[in-house]
Amino acid sequence: MKKKIVFLSFAFLNLLLIVSCSNNKTTETVSEKAGVVISKSIGIDEFEKLLSAEAVQLIDVRTPEEFEPAHIKNATNININDDGFETQVSSLNKNAPVLVYCLSGGRSAGAAQKLEEMGFTKIYNMEGGIMAWDAANKTLEKSGTETTTGMTKADLDKLVQSKAMVLVDYNAKWCVPCKKMAPMLDKFVDARKEKLTLLKIDADENKELLKEKGISGIPVLELYKNGKLVWAHNGSIEENELVKETGI
Repeated sequence: MKKKIVFLSFAFLNLLLIVSCSNNKTTETVSEKAGVVISKSIGIDEFEKLLSAEAVQLIDVRTPEEFEPAHIKNATNININDDGFETQVSSLNKNAPVLVYCLSGGRSAGAAQKLEEMGFTKIYNMEGGIMAWDAANKTLEKSGTETTTGMTKADLDKLVQSKAMVLVDYNAKWCVPCKKMAPMLDKFVDARKEKLTLLKIDADENKELLKEKGISGIPVLELYKNGKLVWAHNGSIEENELVKETGI
């Protein structure tokens, strides 16, 4: 009889431990779900759908000079490169969705990371930026002061046909990878100046050209030989890769 009582006691104790562990596991799971931070890059179509969400906060992190001519409707301009960026975004609701975009997606990705560090819980970065948005013929709110200056594709065709070999560099002043690549490209072309010409095209000053060519992100390099495109590369590239891929 005594042994039976001891057995029942241990059985009862085990049952209590199982229930206790089960309850603790449930609590931890709920806690983890409650603390989830959503921070991701999404395509323009998904981004557009989120714009209709309640209490959404749309932030254009470009410079005021970029924002003023054309931007997505209802966007607030808070320059990521401004010293007061954190101060300005601190007034936003950290628990409501924040949608960020820039020209091609690089600066807004940095802004999304910064917002996550500041405690925002629902952050969405638009992949490809306003270049991809415009290339897909999505609606933009324009001030009426935007000019159509800059070269056309016909202009570009004439330029690349004027030399035997032309390396075209699509860049922008704010583009960090573009800045890092610039000295390397200058050196690369200078070492081959008898046969190679470098043509630098500013994305901000030639928006129509980039749209016409379907370029939605920078940096982009193109190599033309006798007016024909023979090589292209999206994103950063090291000099040894450039030599290997172009063969020059």
